[in-house]
Amino acid sequence: MTAHALELINVHAGYGRIEVLHGVNFAIPTGCVFALLGPNGGGKSTTLQVISGKIKPASGCVHIAGTHLNGVKPDALARAGVSRIPEGRGIFPNLTVEENLRMWTYAAGLSVRDVQDRAFTRFPRLKERRGQRAGTMSGGEQQMLAMSRALVAEPAVLLLDEISMGLAPIIVAELYELVRSLAEEGITILLVEQFANTALKVSDFAAVMSSGRITAVGQPQDIEEHVSAAYLGGAA
Repeated sequence: MTAHALELINVHAGYGRIEVLHGVNFAIPTGCVFALLGPNGGGKSTTLQVISGKIKPASGCVHIAGTHLNGVKPDALARAGVSRIPEGRGIFPNLTVEENLRMWTYAAGLSVRDVQDRAFTRFPRLKERRGQRAGTMSGGEQQMLAMSRALVAEPAVLLLDEISMGLAPIIVAELYELVRSLAEEGITILLVEQFANTALKVSDFAAVMSSGRITAVGQPQDIEEHVSAAYLGGAA
């Protein structure tokens, strides 16, 4: 039986004595886009923090490709093939695009040329902006740069946190086309998104999270009612 790319089993986690996740369960098959949806404060970002090694679960299991990886450090997760694009992008605004890409080489262990080739192939617009300071680019271009950082190491599992935040609809559509194509290449994607309809259009499966619990899991068409019940104003 093939192991899931990512699986959470009865995960309880939080901050100090405050428990945020109350027994979270879901599993993501390899090469799928899995959307984690729900209102702000529902536990989505905490779930990503647990998966990416920022928070150690109080109990329960996190499995990557069948391997138990509870609470391991982010660098160990990166070696296991997990990469995350955080909310807020995490780029260096005072450095040029080329200088940002050079920084990626240290984490990926690749040459500058290899990093640039991979980034510019996926994002031709970054090549056009190669000498521009990242902080002066548009929000969409900054998000492309952030995604290039996560993709340069060719991860098996990609964690995306609110990539549409603050972006124009045409840029969001472009980024989500890339998300779909990455899954077709075999990369497993966990997508945390407040705007449900945007995420469901490219997802194979989705889960609804509210108050630290998963309230529904299934294919997009099967959970639409649960999404509407979880929050209003998330359709975009």
